[in-house]
Amino acid sequence: MSKKKLFLLDAMALAYRAHFAFIRSNLRNSEGIPTGPVYGFATTLIQLIQKESPTHIAVVWDTAVPTFRHQMDPEYKANRPPQPEDLSQGIPLIKEMIDAFRIRNIEKDGFEADDIIGTIADKAEAADVDVFLVTPDKDMMQLVDTHIKLYKPLNNATGFDIIDIEGVKKYFGVEPAQVTDVLALIGDTSDNIPGVPGVGKKGAPKYIEEYGSVEGLLKSADEVSSKKIKEYLKEYPDKVRLSHELVTIILDVPDIPSWKDLEWSGYDRDKVSG
Repeated sequence: MSKKKLFLLDAMALAYRAHFAFIRSNLRNSEGIPTGPVYGFATTLIQLIQKESPTHIAVVWDTAVPTFRHQMDPEYKANRPPQPEDLSQGIPLIKEMIDAFRIRNIEKDGFEADDIIGTIADKAEAADVDVFLVTPDKDMMQLVDTHIKLYKPLNNATGFDIIDIEGVKKYFGVEPAQVTDVLALIGDTSDNIPGVPGVGKKGAPKYIEEYGSVEGLLKSADEVSSKKIKEYLKEYPDKVRLSHELVTIILDVPDIPSWKDLEWSGYDRDKVSG
């Protein structure tokens, strides 16, 4: 029996990537609707299918409804610019194209695509399925494990970079299980996650390597040599813990499809060609 291969596509990240890749091409259909996002998304999807022949596959979306993270922190993602109009018009076409490929579009109000992907991937790995997370988002490296790899589209749109546990260590300087600790210290301006001022990508792994985790660092704040960082850790430990919660992908989203429901037997040739 051949090995099962599950591909989970981070839809919005890939849609944004496709939008900006073709923004200057000004591609439109006969109705004037921008088609650059759908063309770019389709190109990535077709390359993946031809190269990997997935046995299971799904495309996972964020929704416009606030998530549990917004309840934890009203400022979460508050500084993000509005979605580009061309992309907003293109997303329904992408979903229609995904349907024509007989691939499931999955979304759930109150949760981010990352959480849905994480939940499905975790259950699939437990069943010894090889899982590939198709996304350019480095934050998803926290999910990488023995049977879970990041499948990152290359910027030149001609292939993919497969990132395993060693690849995560090379990028972040820590084990995948410690990526959330590093992200919590660095912060994320695009998501409005403050992190710890003065701690960057080079410094964060060193702190986690020395103290093991964010909690370990907070408990040992007096040992930190930087006066500025020490004072922040001691004065705002709850902010640091909140940053850690915000960057952590949850693995227990309820009422979503099982990986078993995502078996793929090929696309609808008539709909795809039409």
